[in-house]
Amino acid sequence: MRKLVITEFLTADGVMESPNEWHGPYFDDDMSATVAGQMAASDALLIGRTTYEGFAAAWPGMPDAPGADHMNSVAKYVVSTTLDKAEWNNSTVISENIADEISALKRQDGKNITVMGSATLVQWLLREGLVDEIELLIDPVIVGSGKRLFQDGLDTTPLEVVSSRMFGSGVHHLIYAPARA
Repeated sequence: MRKLVITEFLTADGVMESPNEWHGPYFDDDMSATVAGQMAASDALLIGRTTYEGFAAAWPGMPDAPGADHMNSVAKYVVSTTLDKAEWNNSTVISENIADEISALKRQDGKNITVMGSATLVQWLLREGLVDEIELLIDPVIVGSGKRLFQDGLDTTPLEVVSSRMFGSGVHHLIYAPARA
């Protein structure tokens, strides 16, 4: 059975929006190795429509960027009730029976299914009990405003620490799993 793993870059105040504006100074060798490991452990990407549209507009035009081979070739599942088709390589839209479809993906043989960005989808996945791990890379910066990963209205969700590591850059790499009753 595959794991569904949330992977996110965050600021110390929980902002996930526009990492291109604040994340760069913290991308060091530790971060590079961690992100490469995340990609190597994953053979599918599960994202919401907004994240899909941003990624589909950016990644195909950056074939030489680190991680581009993975991002452009990996299977991509886009959760959306408004998107009719997904034209980025290896993309499939999931618009009906979403929990059942994701559960079926998790039952398949394969590597991890990674969720990036997609705050609304992340919250829905947590409410549905479909998340196996939450992997956060928390940069030591406060940006003061922007979309936060965990918005008001999310139920209390106890977590267990799987691992915790501090990078030389000050980034805190945390992996949590939802606590099982």
